[in-house]
This record gives sequence, structure tokens and C-alpha cells, in this order.
Amino acid sequence: MDRDDTEGAEAPDSFDARVKGIAALGEPLRRALYRYVVAQPDPVNRDQAAEGAAVTRHVAKFHLDRLVDDGLLEVEYRRASGKRGPGAGRPAKFYRRSSREVAVSLPERHYELAGKLLAQAIIDAERDHLPVADSLRAAARDVGRGLGQKVRQQAGARASRTKLLAATTEVLRECGYEPRNDASGMTLVNCPFHALAQDYTELVCGMNLELMNGLVDNVEASGLGARLEPAPGHCCVRLSRTPAVA
Repeated sequence: MDRDDTEGAEAPDSFDARVKGIAALGEPLRRALYRYVVAQPDPVNRDQAAEGAAVTRHVAKFHLDRLVDDGLLEVEYRRASGKRGPGAGRPAKFYRRSSREVAVSLPERHYELAGKLLAQAIIDAERDHLPVADSLRAAARDVGRGLGQKVRQQAGARASRTKLLAATTEVLRECGYEPRNDASGMTLVNCPFHALAQDYTELVCGMNLELMNGLVDNVEASGLGARLEPAPGHCCVRLSRTPAVA
């Protein structure tokens, strides 16, 4: 029976899922099958893949299905002969490269997000006749508000400050910031835009600040405030705790 069990699977864009996908190619035979599939102009069935990798059909089936489970290949069903109707036979499994992109960086970097923000800023600046830097800050704040909404969803309705802080930590961890809590707030150990920040410090740090401002504005009850506080080896932004309101 073909495997179709997704219970307990990681989100496809999570760090764990991406690492798992890359690690799948560490097995030489699985890597050979993957390379064979993606080199073909059309999707291939198990027999074709087995022949291309010089392995038996059942071995090819096992590794191909593992590549599907790990998000590197996708499956479509069709009859190899092209026949239809009664007697045409059961549709066969055909494999092709997944449309999902898999990348892992250590420490985590998210240059795609920076690229999207910059592209949106240029579009908005041309439309509204504004400086690109202003549009970039506005776009970053919008993304931050989206992160704040995610925090609120994870924390649940009428969440305590403690739950909101825990949810904020988790969301920022997923974004690659490596947050560390202390008595006075939260240090963001990693900058997901590190290389850009090295060359375009003022622009990228301003973008980072507005992203965090958008987050904390949407989660006011967390008691956090964002400010620029550059330090070697850390993100330029720090989230500081504000006194709880009695």
C-alpha cells in the first residue's frame, strides 16, 4: 500500500522540515534517484526510475516515496499507456520535482523576505511618490503586524502576558531571530538579514526595527517595546519589557 500518512508531519516551511528534506539527499541512492527524476523532461514512473538508477523496482519505490514524504518530489497519477475506459488498468504513479523550494542556512537567514519587502517598497514608492526608504519601513511594519497576529492566534483569546511573551518568542524563533529572554526583555541573537545589514546597515536596521514595531503594536499586552540597540553578534533591535499595568 502506498504511504499517505501526514499525521504529526512538520509544516513544510518549518526549519525541521527543511533540514529533513536536505538530509534526505545525503543517502547516495536517494540522491541518484532524485537527480534522475529532475533530469527528465517529463514525470517518470517507478520502472523508469529504477532503470535509470540501476536498482530494482521495489527499492526505487521505497526511496521515491521517501523523497515524496520529504517534500522533494511530487506525484501524479495517470495510465502509462494512455488508454482510457474499462480494461485500461489502474493509473500508475509518476514522479516529478516538487514545486516546493528547500533551503537551509546556519545561522538562519531569510533573504527572500528582505527581497519581497524591498520589491514591495519600490512598487509602493513609485505608486505613491514616496522615498523608497519610507515605503520599506511601511512594508516592514505591515509584515510585523502579520507576525503579531500570528502571536495572538498562538497565545489564544484573553491570553496572559506570560502566554503572549511565550508566543512571541516562538514566532520570532520561527523567523530565525533566536530570541533569548531575560529579566529586562528579549535579545534577538541572530539577524536573518545579516549579510545585507553588513553592507546596508541603516536601511536594513530600520527595516528590522519597523518589523518589530509592527509586531509589538499588534500585541500591546505583551508589554514589549522595540528599540535599536546594536551589539556585536546580535540583531540591531532589542525588545524591552515595559512595567505591567496594575
